[in-house]
Amino acid sequence: MSVTDMDPDLSPWTAAGFEERLRDVVLRRYHHRHPFNLRMHEGALTPEELQRWILNRFHYQRHIPIKDALILAKLETSELRRMWIHRIHDHDGTAPGEGGIERWLRLGEAAGLDRDRLLSGEDVLPGVRLAVDGYVNFCRLRSPLEAVASSLTELFAPDLMRVRIEAFERHYPWVDADGLRYFRGRITQGRNDSQEAIGLVRDWARSRADQERALAALAFKCDVLWSLLDAVERG
Repeated sequence: MSVTDMDPDLSPWTAAGFEERLRDVVLRRYHHRHPFNLRMHEGALTPEELQRWILNRFHYQRHIPIKDALILAKLETSELRRMWIHRIHDHDGTAPGEGGIERWLRLGEAAGLDRDRLLSGEDVLPGVRLAVDGYVNFCRLRSPLEAVASSLTELFAPDLMRVRIEAFERHYPWVDADGLRYFRGRITQGRNDSQEAIGLVRDWARSRADQERALAALAFKCDVLWSLLDAVERG
């Protein structure tokens, strides 16, 4: 059955069965399988291709705290908001010169990109803009369950970061090592964030229809990341 074929009359899966299905969506559809990522990790990208990815991926990175702020506004208790708000701090920092966005800017500089060029957004590809806008609007318009479930691509992020660090160190030594700090930080952050989010999704998805919606939301997020790389690959 497709993740979008919802039947509210069906009994919900067990918590373990539901989590297995969530992980299977990511295993099958996460962008670690995308040809561009495979080429990156094999060391087959030219400097221009790697720079193009860093520049366009930054457009996604800078919107992460925006989508998290939209999710935060949907959470109805102080406990839940305290749990979620650290994600905004992780990316925006709590002071100038801190946070994941700053570390991505330093990655760009380490790869020879000008900071002002990254911040201007002028060279972002139309397909990347469309994918990112689609994700932000999804988090704005959908239920808290669906918005949080869409973040569960983080389940595979720590493994992907390890592969990426090794690939950069082996194949792209011209990128200054300090630029890899974003990837190193996401290993722990991604693991912690995904465990928080999957706990919420398990608790909130009480019916089979809710579980199906969560699966569909996660599949949509995988499509966003895949579409982003499609645009970057085509340039």
